[in-house]
Amino acid sequence: MLILQLYTYTRVWIPDPEDVWKSAEIIKDYKEGDPVLNLKLEDETTLEYSVGPKNNPLPFLRNPDILVGENDLTALSYLHEPAVLHNLKVRFLESNHIYTYCGIVLVAINPYEQLQIYGEEVINAYSGQNMGDMDPHIFAVAEEAYKQMARDEKNQSIIVSGESGAGKTVSAKYAMRFFATVGGSANDTSVEEKVLASSPIMEAIGNAKTTRNDNSSRFGKYIQIGFDRRYYIIGANMRTYLLEKSRVVFQAEDERNYHIFYQLCASCSLSEFKDLSLSNAEDFTYTSLGENIFIDGVNDAEDLVKTREALTMLGVKEIHQMSIFKIIASILHLGNVGIVSERDGESCHINRDDTYLHHFCRLLGIEQEQMEHWLCRRKLVTTAETYVKNMSHAQAVNARDALAKHIYAHLFDWIVEHINKALHTSTKQHSFIGVLDIYGFETFEINSFEQFCINYANEKLQQQFNSHVFKLEQEEYMKEQIPWTLIDFYDNQPCIDLIEAKLGILDLLDEECKVPKGTDQNWAQKLYGKHSNSGHFEKPRMSNRSFIVVHFADKVEYQCDGFLEKNRDTVYEEQINILKASQVSTGYFWNSLHLLMETLNATTPHYVRCIKPNDYKESFVFDSRRAVQQLRACGVLETIRISAAGYPSRWTYPDFFSRYRVLMTRKDMTIGDKKQVCKNLLETLIKDPDKFQFGKTKIFFRAGQVAYLEKLRADKFRFACIKIQKTVRGWLQRIRYRKIRKSAITLQRYGRGYMARRYAEMLRLTRAALICQKQYRMVRVRQEYLRIRRAVITIQAFARGMFIRRLYQEFLLHHKAMIIQKTVRGWLVRKKYLRARNAAIVIQCFYRRVRAKRQLKQLKIAARSAEHFKNLNVGMENKIVQLQKKMDNQSKEHKTQNEQLNVTNTALGSEVTKLQKELDTLRIRQTAGTQVTSLQEELEKLRVELQEAHAQRKQIEEEFSNEKQGLEQRVEELEKENTLLKKEKEEVNRRIQNPTQGEFHKETRLQVELDEERQRYQNLVKEYSRLEQRYENLQEDLSSMKVFHPGHRRNPSNQSSLGSDSNYTSISMSEVGDTDDTIQQVEEMGIEKAAMDLSVFMKLQKRVRELEQERKRLQTNLEKVEELSKRKACLFEDINADLAYNSLKRQELETENKKLKNDLNELRKAVVDRASENNSSNELQEGYNLLLNQLKGANEELDVRKEEVLMLKTQIVNSTRQSENINHIVSLKTSPPVADRASENNSSNELQEDWVYLNEDGELGLAYQGLKQVARLLEAQLQTKSRQHKDELEALHTQIELLKDSLEKKQEMLDHFSTLSPEALVEFSVQQEITRLTNENLVRPYLKYNFCNQYYLSQATRSRPELTRQVTVQRKDKDFEGMLEYYKEDEALLVKSLITDMKPNVVSATVPCLPAYILFMCIRHADYINDDQKVHSLLTTTINAIKKVLKRNSDDFEMTSFWLANTSRLLHCLKQYSGDEAFMTQNMAKQNEHCLKNFDLAEYRQVLSDLSIQIYQQLVRIAEGIMQPMIVSAMLESESIPSLAGVKPMGYRNRSSSLDCESGGPAGYTLQALVKQLGQFYTIMADHGLDPEISQQVVRQLFYSINAVTLNNLLLRKDVCSWSTGMQLRYNISQLEEWLRGKNLHQSGAVATMEPVIQAAQLLQVKKKTSQDAEAICSLCTALSLQQIVKILNLYTPLNEFEERVTVSFIRDIQNRLQDRIENNQLLVDTKYTFPVLFPYTPSVLSLENIHIPASLSLDFLTRV
Repeated sequence: MLILQLYTYTRVWIPDPEDVWKSAEIIKDYKEGDPVLNLKLEDETTLEYSVGPKNNPLPFLRNPDILVGENDLTALSYLHEPAVLHNLKVRFLESNHIYTYCGIVLVAINPYEQLQIYGEEVINAYSGQNMGDMDPHIFAVAEEAYKQMARDEKNQSIIVSGESGAGKTVSAKYAMRFFATVGGSANDTSVEEKVLASSPIMEAIGNAKTTRNDNSSRFGKYIQIGFDRRYYIIGANMRTYLLEKSRVVFQAEDERNYHIFYQLCASCSLSEFKDLSLSNAEDFTYTSLGENIFIDGVNDAEDLVKTREALTMLGVKEIHQMSIFKIIASILHLGNVGIVSERDGESCHINRDDTYLHHFCRLLGIEQEQMEHWLCRRKLVTTAETYVKNMSHAQAVNARDALAKHIYAHLFDWIVEHINKALHTSTKQHSFIGVLDIYGFETFEINSFEQFCINYANEKLQQQFNSHVFKLEQEEYMKEQIPWTLIDFYDNQPCIDLIEAKLGILDLLDEECKVPKGTDQNWAQKLYGKHSNSGHFEKPRMSNRSFIVVHFADKVEYQCDGFLEKNRDTVYEEQINILKASQVSTGYFWNSLHLLMETLNATTPHYVRCIKPNDYKESFVFDSRRAVQQLRACGVLETIRISAAGYPSRWTYPDFFSRYRVLMTRKDMTIGDKKQVCKNLLETLIKDPDKFQFGKTKIFFRAGQVAYLEKLRADKFRFACIKIQKTVRGWLQRIRYRKIRKSAITLQRYGRGYMARRYAEMLRLTRAALICQKQYRMVRVRQEYLRIRRAVITIQAFARGMFIRRLYQEFLLHHKAMIIQKTVRGWLVRKKYLRARNAAIVIQCFYRRVRAKRQLKQLKIAARSAEHFKNLNVGMENKIVQLQKKMDNQSKEHKTQNEQLNVTNTALGSEVTKLQKELDTLRIRQTAGTQVTSLQEELEKLRVELQEAHAQRKQIEEEFSNEKQGLEQRVEELEKENTLLKKEKEEVNRRIQNPTQGEFHKETRLQVELDEERQRYQNLVKEYSRLEQRYENLQEDLSSMKVFHPGHRRNPSNQSSLGSDSNYTSISMSEVGDTDDTIQQVEEMGIEKAAMDLSVFMKLQKRVRELEQERKRLQTNLEKVEELSKRKACLFEDINADLAYNSLKRQELETENKKLKNDLNELRKAVVDRASENNSSNELQEGYNLLLNQLKGANEELDVRKEEVLMLKTQIVNSTRQSENINHIVSLKTSPPVADRASENNSSNELQEDWVYLNEDGELGLAYQGLKQVARLLEAQLQTKSRQHKDELEALHTQIELLKDSLEKKQEMLDHFSTLSPEALVEFSVQQEITRLTNENLVRPYLKYNFCNQYYLSQATRSRPELTRQVTVQRKDKDFEGMLEYYKEDEALLVKSLITDMKPNVVSATVPCLPAYILFMCIRHADYINDDQKVHSLLTTTINAIKKVLKRNSDDFEMTSFWLANTSRLLHCLKQYSGDEAFMTQNMAKQNEHCLKNFDLAEYRQVLSDLSIQIYQQLVRIAEGIMQPMIVSAMLESESIPSLAGVKPMGYRNRSSSLDCESGGPAGYTLQALVKQLGQFYTIMADHGLDPEISQQVVRQLFYSINAVTLNNLLLRKDVCSWSTGMQLRYNISQLEEWLRGKNLHQSGAVATMEPVIQAAQLLQVKKKTSQDAEAICSLCTALSLQQIVKILNLYTPLNEFEERVTVSFIRDIQNRLQDRIENNQLLVDTKYTFPVLFPYTPSVLSLENIHIPASLSLDFLTRV
């Protein structure tokens, strides 16, 4: 493809002296060799543009309109200067986009206006995104640096450069703000706040107003932000470069000194600044040289406040701040010191009454006389002596100014050093990100030493930039494995050598400074002589005191005057004794620059080029000439040139296939490999193979090839449009023809129809006659056929029966013969075998007897010999010793084996028991098998029972019909009442719908205030939880930092074991003594502050309630004390007797328990001995059975003894508590309510004395004891009767339930019987009967076993020996009252089982929120026994345990949902059973009986409510964190409607360096995945029993998050603002709405939260051309702000050339129509906003006594009460 083919009726760029480049259109095809190019300009004028091969080449081609306004300049098809300039201009002026990518460079244009694009919500939107996924932004560059640091574990740098006023400082500040927000410190140590606080300080002391910028940085800085291994900010460090010290003593016209001077002068009226003796800035020389001390829109006094706050944040003490301000003020006074010249002109002096010198010396604390002397004189030191020489007026002024600059420079360095100390951390730095804010290339009318250093630094940075860009291009080509060809790019190394090489400009300058009488002119002459032949050095024609350096950006002429003086930076030793007389600035600058370059080369750089759009600081005004100068200077065009030299346009294979598949043939589309399809297409369309290359994942194109493909695609579409038009027109003509044809056919149809009907009538008559004939003939033939068929069948049946009977007889005879033969043959074989076996045995016996006789004879002979006895005695002693040792070892082994045998026997006993049970089961089954014959009788019984069930069913149906009639009458009555209520409702609705305007506004205002108050409270709870988390983190850090010391360490005695876990105030009665301190604290804090302190308020409220309870209790006690005093003597004797008797009973039971244990051990030992002695398996089995029965009985008796011991211990504890209560009551009579321990002891002594007095004759005590024994006997009998009655009642209830189940099963069987055949019915009945009998046989042994146990226990109780006193041991009451008792020491185990180790799946099959019910039942029992410490301890421990579990599972949605449901349920239980009538309206009578009796837990309800809010917020945070990566991909990127979205060039978006190569980039999520995730969330919450109202609020919050994230990404991404995306988005929202309706959540308010994104989708789809469209958009987009509407319209991008862009005038029309709308002028939606959560009161319908605790929870220590 020749490039000349593109110059046909297209648009080009031609040079222009004013606009640099202007657009023109070719009106005549250009042919090779034509001298001119016929063009038409935009103003419709024609132009003949001369072209030639050498002098004037063809003009640059213009990109298609679809590519104009791209986010990335490298995505343009034609890469050249006019295309770059035009793209930037269109984005800046029409779309107000200040950021644009240029490959790896971010181009930032200063808007000179505050834009709302830097908020925290924008940071959150860019966090975690790949560079290029969102619109260009400084946050995208910062996120890319942060991501590469974490992914590649390599340090990063962001290099921000540009001219003064281009916005470098602001860009660097926003980058640091991003890092501070995203990489916030892990333990809230405010490191990120300190990093941000350094900015106002450095701006105050290092920034000044210039003619180009009101806040220009007059120094370069490189800030290193350090991160730890988790990539949290841990510290920072700052390095500064080339402070412009000359600005301290000189400012050009309309410029200012550093801001800090004006800030101090503006605040001079403050009391703390009186000693500085400052006044207006116009009164000081150093601040008034620019003749303009003000900046529009800047308040210097307010800025000083911010500066001081920043200094305080960084730890600069107040005294040090005042020292800084004194030094700055002294510099101002030094500038006003009057130096008077003498008449000779060679000397000068200072007046002694100079107030400014006095203030200068006073502020610095130096002697005025010495300073006055040495300001006008200098000391000359020779080898022989020292001279003091007077200075002229000019020399003295220069020395004074040098002193001022030196003081300020050292102050600047001190402040930077202190900032670095404040930002330093002891934690080891893992990596860092550096932000370099340095001058851009500068050129003025007069350029001096400062401009030379700045441009030298930019030469070094440009060299590093070029090499990095070149390296990235090379890596991209190598990664894609395409041929790499060397690209020629500009190398500025010769220019750098000119400056820094040996005998270069800097080297000659240092050499000249060392010469005693060196001058600037001599230095210039040396430069001319040395570098006149260099290509980068030139001598001006008209000057001998300047030189020109050809930099990479432009030629710059430098004036030599002042170079040597500024390089020396001379400060006299007499003025400052701490410095030497001479310094060389360039050496220091070269070293710092070299260090900077080493740092940058060791990091991965990221570039931000700031562009100044105009020199007038006007907002959104674009000067093309100034912009082009800066683009050339900052290296953007060099980046474009390097890209254009290679393959600038890059497409992935799927994107290319999707975009250009219209150019493919049908044959290509059938190929499955898209990569091969793309290759075939390109080889067909582009003949030159050098114009493209195929990589691994992308296709690389030369410049202009994409435009050619776009042209082919447009032609294809144009041809398709013509074809569509042709088809439509033909379709219209066919419709007209069909109408005419249809009319003619209608007429023909009516005529033919009449003829056809006549013919049809004749055919009907003929057919009727034929049918009659056919039916008659058929009947006659069929009767004959059936007669013959019956006869044949009868003959066949008789013949076949005869043959079968004969065959059966023959088979039967044959079978009998075989049986006889089998029996006879078997008998003969067995007889032969037995005869042979007996003969063999006889032969063996004879032979073995002979051999035995021979052996016996030999043994007798050997035994008689003496040698035999000798052999026997050899080693006998040793053998005896060995045998003794062996016996010892065997005895030990025997003991060990006995122990093992005991264990084995125990296990064997249990196994034998199991086997015995299985044997019984098998026997029962065998017996059941023999009973099959009687199943028919049982079946008859079942039928009888079934008939009875039918009778009962009819009776129930009759009762049901009667009840139904009654209900129908009741319904009629209710309907009448309903009609009346409807009328009343309509009247009320009418009143509600027509309220007065004032009532409506009042109601709205109250609702808003309520939401705001609720939101504030929940924010306080959230902040409280954050502070609590921070406190715990600090405690963990403190504990980890503590050094281990040997020895014993004690915890502080004032720290409770719960102190570290709970931050809530204690509500126990033990804290009453702390209330005095609380009251004193309130008096110190004041009432208003104390009201804001929640802990103080709760303590005071608790104290008031406790005092009121104490007053009521004392009043009650005083009323009862008279009655109790009469009975106290009897009670004491009785209590002592009960205690003694209980003690004896407990001792006796313990003795019997020990005896039973001994018997048990003896039985086990007997089992072991018997097992070792007996060898027969039968005897062992019988012994086992006997001993196991004895062991079973002993265990059962032991259980009975344990139960009685527990009961007696409970009675003893109760008796002890009663005695303590009586002691307390008696003490109330004899002492004040707050009596101490001594008074209680005295009262008890008095009580004993009263008892003796009342019982002198003993009759009263005997009478009381007799009455008590009688009462006990009666109570025992009553309890026995009631227990028996309850047992019988429970048995009857159980029997009723069993009968009901049996009846239901039989009904089901009957229904099933009706559907079965007779054979299947018999088989099914047999199977059912077998199953029933088997179940009965399995249940009966179990019931028998339980009955035996109960009988044995009753017999053991009766046979127990009685003591001297009649006592009844009470058993547990079986009437469960919904309470659970536990011992105090089991509290930790309870919390561990129910909370700490609880897994949601363990209780998934039980009652929802079971842990909450169990905890409340434990609280009820503690309330029942009036144990306030137990209540307080359990609730506090529960709350702290829930917090720990949630902290440990901070990312587990299931666990958080589980505990939100349980916490809210526990809160509801505390309300439901609180006794408050407001919460008891829906309770049942039994539930009202279970209300708390003794304690008011309202304060704990508040604590649980706050905890529920925290858990809810954590649940929402976890869910949002899970959904966050899915939302954008599912809502905006996935193609729910296939083939709807188009594809455009994405430029940098698909560059591999911005993606995670290892993981292949971020995973894509579909809408189905998002809906599935929402469904999982809702299912989990429903399974855990979470209140539906809370679940709806969670769903509403999640939908708000979907709306916020989707809308924010839509507002920040140009590539998704299109018509097709609007269609996809609207479809996706409809799917979410369908999900809400399917879950019955459409009333939750979730759809309302999606309204902004719904309107945004509609805005993308509606027409955007006329004023009517603008009006429709204004009425449609009520939920979108004006800024959001304008942003979407600016971002709207056509996907092809057939769509039109939104014009600027249309957007202005929208702005004018909506300018009066009152709204929040915020661009992005706050993604962190949380709706105020409401926890509606939802009482439980479950009764506590009906709740079952599964055994899997291991809560055996809980006792049902």
